[in-house]
Amino acid sequence: MAENKPTATVAKSATSVQPKKEGNAISWIAPVACIVAGYSIWRFLLGNPSNFERPNVGGNAFWPLHEGPHNALVRMYEGGIIVPLLIGLFLMVIVFAIERALTIGKATGKGSNAEFVRKVQYHLANKNIQAALQECDKQKGSVGNVMKAGLRKYEEMTTNTELDTDQKILAIQKEVEEATALELPMLEKNLVFLSTITSLATLVALLGTVMGMIRSFASLGEEGGSAAASKLAVGISEALYNTALGIGTSAVALVFYNVYTTRIDSITYGIDESGFTLTQSFASLYK
Repeated sequence: MAENKPTATVAKSATSVQPKKEGNAISWIAPVACIVAGYSIWRFLLGNPSNFERPNVGGNAFWPLHEGPHNALVRMYEGGIIVPLLIGLFLMVIVFAIERALTIGKATGKGSNAEFVRKVQYHLANKNIQAALQECDKQKGSVGNVMKAGLRKYEEMTTNTELDTDQKILAIQKEVEEATALELPMLEKNLVFLSTITSLATLVALLGTVMGMIRSFASLGEEGGSAAASKLAVGISEALYNTALGIGTSAVALVFYNVYTTRIDSITYGIDESGFTLTQSFASLYK
């Protein structure tokens, strides 16, 4: 009888990729802190009684009514209770823009990713895996991390005698995919705040504008003559402050969102190129 030889299968070796244990407390602390800061700026900075000719003519401690603002910036206080929310949204844009800039800047690594990949290709062509790993340590960033994880599996597969070439390449590809799956969420985290604020700020501003117009026309119905017309003009001007602040916040959020998604796309391309480099190098050198 013919002897049945067991076929080699892909070794289930432990992956060198380890999950990143990073908290995301900023995702719930920042919104609350920004809204509180927005109210504080509106209530105590813009709403300082010294900024008005006739302060404290009514209202309550939470929303005192002042009249006669000294300048156009202070008039934004009279835009109503929606204004502190819009200020808070603008502060959120600034906070998350800075947080993403630091994170993506760190993920980009040191130097050009394209030059880094070329150096790794050169070392692999000379079968100098240790030199390639040293380049990863110098480069750092997401591309360097993925390349390093793939290189460790690459090095392991060069001494593996149980698997054929195709199975070894599959093992390298799997290692790269696992490393990529851990890196990409870190890059895209918190971008949802910028994309949401892009739409939300405009809608909140529209709500503030409508509320201001309702108050203006209500005062027009209660009073008559030139005084009512004057109050209507002032009310419309105050309502439009909501629109201006909301549109400005949306525009800033949209710019940052597009800038960061472009940078993430560039990093993702570098990660894809690193995986292709490893598999092609192994296929050509270790047939």
